[in-house]
Amino acid sequence: MSETRPNRKKQITRWLPGLIISAIAVYAIVHFTRGQHIGEAFKTVKISFILLLLLLTLLSLLVRSIAWRTILGNKISLVNSFFGICEGYFLNNVFPLRVGELGRALFVGRSSGLGTMHVLSTILIERAFDIIFAASLILLTLPMVVGSEWIKPIAFTAFVVILFGLVILFLISMNREKFQQWIEGRNFRLGFIKNRILPQVSKIMDGLSALVHPGQFLLSVFWIGLTWLLWVFLYYATIVQLAPSAPLWWGAFTAGLIALGVAIPSAPASVGVYEATILGAFALLGISSGSALAYAIVLHIAQIIVSTVFGLWGMLRDGQKLSSLIDSIVNRKNLENSAVTGE
Repeated sequence: MSETRPNRKKQITRWLPGLIISAIAVYAIVHFTRGQHIGEAFKTVKISFILLLLLLTLLSLLVRSIAWRTILGNKISLVNSFFGICEGYFLNNVFPLRVGELGRALFVGRSSGLGTMHVLSTILIERAFDIIFAASLILLTLPMVVGSEWIKPIAFTAFVVILFGLVILFLISMNREKFQQWIEGRNFRLGFIKNRILPQVSKIMDGLSALVHPGQFLLSVFWIGLTWLLWVFLYYATIVQLAPSAPLWWGAFTAGLIALGVAIPSAPASVGVYEATILGAFALLGISSGSALAYAIVLHIAQIIVSTVFGLWGMLRDGQKLSSLIDSIVNRKNLENSAVTGE
């Protein structure tokens, strides 16, 4: 009983910053859209548009499943990959701190026999690809948003650096054993590097171990890129409801900005932060806040519905109980924290 209370208190302390950030985001949204006819904007949302959102969201989940399965070396079925991803997104809709990533790793690690930590390391590689694509989209479209010539060479240079990083990641994946030995041979004196940085590097190396062939690496990048292309069309389809003559790159800029925005700690499902990020992107593109908020909410709800329906379906299909999964996640986090801190 005495251990449970401190653990609960620790969990609440971890969740509190995200909840505060979401609350601030919601307050900002209400403040800046006050007096605007949001209700009238909701009435303009067409059923055909909602169906398109649902279809594109489902299709993006399917393509993302193919991408992750490729990163895993096709060691799991597409069905397990799809439902694993949906379960992860569903848990993210229910709990803060991106608990769904660990939930997905637990689910697939158990069912496939690959092990939770190995599967989790491949999710880190997936997220690394996402960061590269998100940053690339922002850097490529930012000069057009700002409209200043001076920022173009800076953005282009940063984009080249990101591509160089992708090449480095590729070279490391092809020579991971030598790189791992080199890392282990370094005598790092700082405790932060030993206790915090090196364990994360080891996880990334474990994830890269799944990418055993250059073709597999490139195919993983292709499928991740196709997922991002679908997201670009998803946000572009939303934008043209508000600005019919908008160019396609508006969707690319919005997709990149949202990806970075929802990475900020927040309440479950990134409530408030997601909408605030879309409002910020739309404001930079010159779209009115009132209508933008209505469509942002519709877009967010559509994505939550799809991930929740298929996430719950996956849990029922595999006999997963939310309570037992939460206990496993908490225990796994405790084990990880103990291993990292040496306690």
